Amino acid sequence: MTYLLALDQGTSSSRSIVFDREGRVVTMAQREFRQIYPQPGWVEHDPRDLWQTQLETARQALQQAKLRADQIQAVGITNQRETTLVWNRQTGEPVYNAIVWQDRRAENTCAELRERALSDTVLQKTGLRIDAYFSGTKLKWILDHVPGARAQAERGELAFGTVDSWLIWQLTGGERHVTDVSNASRTMLFNVHTREWDDDLLALLDIPRRLMPEALPSSAAFGRMKAEWLGAPLEIGGVAGDQQSALFGQACFTAGMAKNTYGTGCFMLMHTGERFQVSENGLITTATAQPPGPQQYALEGSVFIGGAVVQWLRDGLKAIPSSSEVQSLAESVPDAGGVVLVPAFTGLGAPYWQPEARGSITGLTRGTTMAHIARAALESIAFQSAALLDAMSRDALAAGGVPVSELRVDGGACANNLLMQIQADLLGIPVVRPAVIETTALGAAYLAGLHSGVYGGLDELSKQWRAERTFHPTLSRERAAEKMAQWEHAVRQTVAP
Repeated sequence: MTYLLALDQGTSSSRSIVFDREGRVVTMAQREFRQIYPQPGWVEHDPRDLWQTQLETARQALQQAKLRADQIQAVGITNQRETTLVWNRQTGEPVYNAIVWQDRRAENTCAELRERALSDTVLQKTGLRIDAYFSGTKLKWILDHVPGARAQAERGELAFGTVDSWLIWQLTGGERHVTDVSNASRTMLFNVHTREWDDDLLALLDIPRRLMPEALPSSAAFGRMKAEWLGAPLEIGGVAGDQQSALFGQACFTAGMAKNTYGTGCFMLMHTGERFQVSENGLITTATAQPPGPQQYALEGSVFIGGAVVQWLRDGLKAIPSSSEVQSLAESVPDAGGVVLVPAFTGLGAPYWQPEARGSITGLTRGTTMAHIARAALESIAFQSAALLDAMSRDALAAGGVPVSELRVDGGACANNLLMQIQADLLGIPVVRPAVIETTALGAAYLAGLHSGVYGGLDELSKQWRAERTFHPTLSRERAAEKMAQWEHAVRQTVAP
């Protein structure tokens, strides 16, 4: 038997999953770690927590699978993106906590860049909007605010990395300071056309080039783990940011294929092939995870509040004792009774980009029950995702492409059959749930397997992808359009005049 190990370092937990050659889960281990909130809008992780929990789960997964490390063919890494770390090259010690992707402390720097009319420059080079979400301004904050950090960086004593780089540094005993193009493309410092760190962007944020890791294809020789960690010097052969890794794990390898991940938020990516396309509809452009070859791209849209709206029903409104009960409550009514819930708790992401928007519930009547609100909460996840797909389809058509013909789904909330049916009804295309929904980790395993020779190519991986269930639309397009119009009207109410 051939086995692959995927290290999946997420925002709230570290996981390790052993896959067999057919992409089936053999075993999984997971550990949560501490979230640090120094002040409103700031989110941090202790870098040592990320490393220790990841190592512990890797050891646990092998133990559960009753495997020796030398039975693992290769290791893949996938990670929370944009989260920013800086450490000392000599000691390996971080100079500050990891600043998490959700952190907004760099907003003032972003505002200054926008005021200097640099938005188009950044967009054309990176595919990204100027936003505190991305790593570059977080890195600048560390250099500006940690005593001595800038001087050390200029002397070449410090290393910057996203979480993948930090883990690889630890796993290889400091021998490798590398990242992959999919993670690099989320920093706002990487030119996705040249696949190099961009001197103009580095100068813009006053960041010494000596800080930066080498950027490799997503399937490449990232280094060998020290044997002391798991018992053998395993090769790290695949690395990708979590959402690009999920696109790869879903076997979305060609233009027009799309996936949506339903987690705390929702992340939708549509492959655009070798075409770098600037969205006219509020999306961003990102490098895909891929083997060596011409760079390929995807359009991406992010929904800030997806499954988190169910957590709010549970913890905020106390409407349900556990998240798993939302489906039965929502199914106890035939529809939402005209209620529309817009969960703009932290503003609205793509395609609206309304940071000042706040949540609303409209359409309430005396007959409204908690079941109607629960159904409206589920619908809100599907409405936001439908708005993203509509934006992607408009961009695709404008570029002479074709609209998405099916949506592949993953993430915890895709297990909710009612939500998936609502999604198919709104989109008017099949929504396909795969047999293996751990597609983020699977993508990293596939990338490692390609590099190590376990797989012969993408065609082999495409044939291996299997659907568990397909949800076909049952709603007329006229009725779906009416519901989307009702949603868009409710969205407009959340933005202050």
